[in-house]
Amino acid sequence: MLISLQALRALAAWMVVCHHFMQIFFDFHPTGPIGQFFTDRGAVGVDIFFVISGLVIYLSTLDKEIPGGQFLLNRVIRIVPAYWLYSLLMGLMLVCLGPWMPHSAVALPHFILSLLFIPSENPGGYGLYPTLNVGWTLNYEMLFYLLFSLVFTLPQRHRPLVLAAALFAINEVLGRYGVVSRFYQNNIMFEFLLGIGIGMLYRRGWIAQAFWLPIATIIASAVGIYHLTASDRLLNWGIPSAFIVLACVSLEPYFKGSRILKTLGDCSYSVYLVHVLVLYTGWLIGQHWQLNPYAVFAVCVPTIAAISWGSYVWIEKRLYRRMKDWADRRLLGGTGQAVANGRLQSTRQNY
Repeated sequence: MLISLQALRALAAWMVVCHHFMQIFFDFHPTGPIGQFFTDRGAVGVDIFFVISGLVIYLSTLDKEIPGGQFLLNRVIRIVPAYWLYSLLMGLMLVCLGPWMPHSAVALPHFILSLLFIPSENPGGYGLYPTLNVGWTLNYEMLFYLLFSLVFTLPQRHRPLVLAAALFAINEVLGRYGVVSRFYQNNIMFEFLLGIGIGMLYRRGWIAQAFWLPIATIIASAVGIYHLTASDRLLNWGIPSAFIVLACVSLEPYFKGSRILKTLGDCSYSVYLVHVLVLYTGWLIGQHWQLNPYAVFAVCVPTIAAISWGSYVWIEKRLYRRMKDWADRRLLGGTGQAVANGRLQSTRQNY
């Protein structure tokens, strides 16, 4: 993956961390301009994630002979283990500490639906959120992966158009008439297409390397996000996020080779999953001992970073490789298809 995108993934993840810090510790009642910014705009990290996801999935599958089922299995192996682990931990926390956690509840049917990426009303009564509430974004991700796996049967040049039509049908037709959950009426799901569009530009060599123009684009996009609300998520936050991603791709030479930024990006998925658990734990301790919220947050940040690094190394990387090797052997018939196995092995880093 481009190091510039790794850096942007890390930034997006930590913006969401700060957003939820303001939610959990201050109930979205900020005490200053920085707190106000993260309260009102920290959630834009999700939009950046979606654009990057569309871009990366498009580029990582380009010109590769990967069956749709294999692609979907790769994504499930990559996403599910960490999500299920932290969902289980959140469920246990709610069972044990629920009375002290505001707006939080757990119920077995809802928990099972959460693990299956099926949107349902949270028992806490605050909307269509899974047990690990940040997992709502993964419901969109898994839908995107499913649809993407289905278009593998089509010629490559037709895939983006058919995928766009499928997303439109789900959002504007099936969702509107109640065939699927109203959850899918959110136009945030079209942000994956913005990422695919950037990927198409990148593939054609139409994104020139530069410095000042991308910097100006990032500043202008950030100003736009600052002054616009999420009332129209795609238009107000999705498109500016896409310009930020596009600008970062143009700035790639200035990021290339940075191992620190790569590591921060690698850990971003685990940061996204684990931070709510750490923040709730910090909040409970802070409430009990009457600690300063910012002092607690100062401890939460390195704790999130350390746990996320361990999660990336042991779950996202090592467990993924073992599960991937096992799946490849099962699907490819072991040693009987060594050549095909080698071909899939060569694309493993893209997934």
